[in-house]
Formats: sequence, C-alpha cells, structure tokens
Amino acid sequence: MLVVALVVVVAVLWWVCSSWRDVVSGRAAGVLPASRAPLLLIAHPDDECMFFAPTILGVLQGQRPLSVLCCSAGNYYNQGETRKKELIKSCAALGIPPDNVTLIDHSDLPDSPTVMWDERLLSSLILNHIQEKNIDLVITFDEGGVSGHSNHIALYHAVRSLHSSGELREGCSVLLLESVSVFRKYISLLDLPLSWLCSRDVVFISSGRQYKQAKEAMLHHQSQLLWFRHLYLLFSRYMMINSLTFLHDEKAEKKS
Repeated sequence: MLVVALVVVVAVLWWVCSSWRDVVSGRAAGVLPASRAPLLLIAHPDDECMFFAPTILGVLQGQRPLSVLCCSAGNYYNQGETRKKELIKSCAALGIPPDNVTLIDHSDLPDSPTVMWDERLLSSLILNHIQEKNIDLVITFDEGGVSGHSNHIALYHAVRSLHSSGELREGCSVLLLESVSVFRKYISLLDLPLSWLCSRDVVFISSGRQYKQAKEAMLHHQSQLLWFRHLYLLFSRYMMINSLTFLHDEKAEKKS
C-alpha cells in the first residue's frame, strides 16, 4: 500500500509540475535580468545535465542564448579526451551548440575532490572568458557545491571573489544553484512542495518532456554511467528541480 501511495503522490506531483510549468517559467523570467549573454559555469563534463538541466532548459525556453564554460576535462580516471566529446554531445542534446561550449584543460585545475583549485588562477580564467564573451549573467554552484565536491565549491569562491571585488563587468549578475540536504536531494518530485514554497529567487521545474531531454543528455556521458548514476537519474531532484539565489553585494548588505 505504501508503494502504491507513493506512486500516486508522484503522479499527482508530476501532473501539477506540468500544469505549473508556464507559471514557473513566467516567475523565473520575471526575476531573471534581461540577459543577452548568460553563462553556465561548471567544473566537470556532466555537471551541466546532472545538476543544471532544469535551469538550462528554462533559460533556453526563454530564448536566451546560453553558453557553457567547463573548468576541467574531468580527467580523474584518465578519460579526459572522451569526456570532452561527451560534453559536446550532452550540451547539443540540451540545445546548446558546440560553438557555445568552452572547456579549460589546465594542469593546475585537476579533476579531484581532494584538490582545492587556486582561486586566483581560476578567477583570472573565468574573468577573461566573461570579458571576451560579454557575459552579463553567470550561473554556477553555491558554497555547498550540491555534492560537496571541492571543484564545485572552488567555482563559487572564485565568482564570489570577482563579484565582491567589483571585477565583474557592470550589470553582470551571479545566480547560484541551491544545495539541499541529502534527504531532499534524492526524493525526486516529492521535493516539489518544499522547492516551490521555500523563498528562493528563481525556481525551474522541468516538464516530463524536459526531464526526458535531460536524461538523454546524461546518457551521452557513457563513461560516467555507473550503476549508481542510473539511480541518480531516477531519484535526484536536480534532474527536475532547480532553485537558485542571486549573489548579493556583501558590502552593501553589511551597510544596510
């Protein structure tokens, strides 16, 4: 009976999700700046679909031409060359053309959960890309990095440093993906009420069609599809729900 009840609850939530898709998209569009050049900043190939797929599809649905900057080749298991190609295919499945995908393969930025990337180097590379591409909205991880991975967290610290120092171009906003508890992370659409009701600046909720698109993108990362990642595709709320918060000026907040 419990299994049946859970199936019914998920089915109802899925229907509600589909019904609210336009409302949620409208809410997100209403608070997002009129960005001409949004950038998704990630640490590894597969971050884009494992964590940010609802955001990517929501931004593209708003007809904003999104680009991606990936700060490593994901060479932890010496699969860097393979993962570069997988990233291009995954982004294409999500609607991002190859010309909009840039990958940094720097020896001092290794794919490793035990290495904290050098903030000055990382900030410099990110800033150069932002200036070169005239980026006016950066989307990346928050201080929890979703999974706690040190490389994810390094992106947050680098962008926060650029933001607080005033080095980002005028009018460039930063949007951070919310890290939630392990319990919430793996209850799929059952997290929808909390995600919707909790106070966040932007919420993207995927429709059934968009979830299938995100799953298709992840399937292009064949080198990463170990058994537990198939479970991730089924149960992770990040495949269907993204809640994000704008990074605010710390100095201004202290004055207020």
